[in-house]
Amino acid sequence: MEFKPEKKLGFGLMRLPQNDPGDPGNIDFEELKKMVDLFIERGFTYFDTAWMYNAFKSEDAVKEVLTSRHPRETYTLATKLHSAFIETEEDRDKVFNAQLQKTGAGYFDYYLLHGIEGSMLEKYERLNCFDWLLNKKKEGLVRHCGFSFHDTPEILDKILTDHPEMEFVQLQINYLDWESEWIQSRKCYETAVKHGKPVVVMEPVKGGTLAKVPQEVIDLFKAHEPELSVPSWAIRFVASLENVMVVLSGMSNLKQLDDNTSYMKDFKPLTEEEIRLCHQAAQIINSQIAIPCTACHYCTEGCSMNICIPEYFSLYNEDMREDLEEKGWTINFSNYDNLNDRHGKASDCIGCGQCESVCPQHLQIIDLLKDVSKHFEH
Repeated sequence: MEFKPEKKLGFGLMRLPQNDPGDPGNIDFEELKKMVDLFIERGFTYFDTAWMYNAFKSEDAVKEVLTSRHPRETYTLATKLHSAFIETEEDRDKVFNAQLQKTGAGYFDYYLLHGIEGSMLEKYERLNCFDWLLNKKKEGLVRHCGFSFHDTPEILDKILTDHPEMEFVQLQINYLDWESEWIQSRKCYETAVKHGKPVVVMEPVKGGTLAKVPQEVIDLFKAHEPELSVPSWAIRFVASLENVMVVLSGMSNLKQLDDNTSYMKDFKPLTEEEIRLCHQAAQIINSQIAIPCTACHYCTEGCSMNICIPEYFSLYNEDMREDLEEKGWTINFSNYDNLNDRHGKASDCIGCGQCESVCPQHLQIIDLLKDVSKHFEH
């Protein structure tokens, strides 16, 4: 389709460089400006943000580093409407108008209904959001309409059958989740292909999980291609899928952006042998990972106890890969205590379930926090 970007790498503005690792809204704008400039300089154009990213500061950052500094024709911008922030039809426009003001974009090249799953779909339908989005396109405020999705291929098939006017779909796809019974990356991708919809890929590196892989996987990749980084395998795996129009990468520093753009500038699809290596890597990683959290932080926005759930899960995952019987103690115990200075402990969880209701990975967060608490607090 004519609206596909020339290059398949997109800049996901969700995991931005931060001045304070514990405050996602405290963005390092000078670092981010360098990243944006290099991204555009190397011929990439697609930027993706959303209403709640970086503690609701990502769209403001778009104006600070992109729209106020680069000609409008040099980039394309995607943002989203999330069901958690609308209760009436009037709320749709309140959010949309605020997004226009926050980003300073004038219009959005791509606009998505955000994170559709079974529980959210009813609200999007009840508030007539699909037709509302089409009207925004007629008004010239949106160029292309789509939605992001976290659920089963059966529900995706229903949405695309009921709403063939949607032009593209954003899916979580990576080699670790390709055959996952929860995420079902392959089946959802095949459903989009069946309906002829281009796919935008989110979480290709699974929130950094596929950048920090076991040594066995590192050795596997380096033996085949010693010069390429470990994350490059994850990005290139999904970019090699024929129906993928762009792969979003949440780049947090200039080094990551430099690496990603270096091998994606003149992208070459993986060979059959390289695809086989990715599936082999998935088997190794899946045998070792404890909690498949992607650190999207959706769970933390409404946590009344201010528990930094993704950070605790990351520490826990690292320790579960250690030989704790031999070490007895790791630096993660100190890291956990340091986080406690500004956030609630895992044991402070009151079991309200807010986090589980918004988790795209469908994790049993309440029970997992008990595991974290048992490990670090006793």
